[in-house]
Amino acid sequence: MKNAGIFCLSEAADIDETTIKDSMTRQGASPEDISAKLAADKALAISPGYPRKIILGADQLLVCEGQIFNKPGNLQEAEKHLRIFRGKSHILYTSYALIQDSDILICQTVRPRLTMRNFSDEFLAEYLEKSGTKILNSVGCYLLEDLGSQLFSEIRGDYFAILGLPLLNVMEDLRKLNILTS
Repeated sequence: MKNAGIFCLSEAADIDETTIKDSMTRQGASPEDISAKLAADKALAISPGYPRKIILGADQLLVCEGQIFNKPGNLQEAEKHLRIFRGKSHILYTSYALIQDSDILICQTVRPRLTMRNFSDEFLAEYLEKSGTKILNSVGCYLLEDLGSQLFSEIRGDYFAILGLPLLNVMEDLRKLNILTS
């Protein structure tokens, strides 16, 4: 947002993502619904502290072969995930919600589809060594803007959404709300 010339504050929302995700999964909710709920809940948790301000919440889920993946807890788990993703496609359900005074103004989800190439075990070991623990902050164990770009054979969808926020969509919605100049 800052690089796009949009002034904003950043604050982590205090919500229990795991409980929400697990509960909704047990109830049969779709990945899109789960991602949208988490994005909205994050913004709703922050909204009371900022009356009349627009609050942006975002969330991203990775689904590969029907399974929802969480961020890895360590590099061994990241390696396990990357072995599962290798040679397959996955979808990133990237949602955002714009909230004002605890009212949901807009909640949208985009779904980039990424296909990992069938890389060797040797490449995987080198990738993990070079990337280090910074990939643990990514649900897919990759940073597309970094070495993670070498993992893929095909990418379909919004680059910014892959990074975690569909920035072009957000800016368009902020223009519709007269927050940004058209």
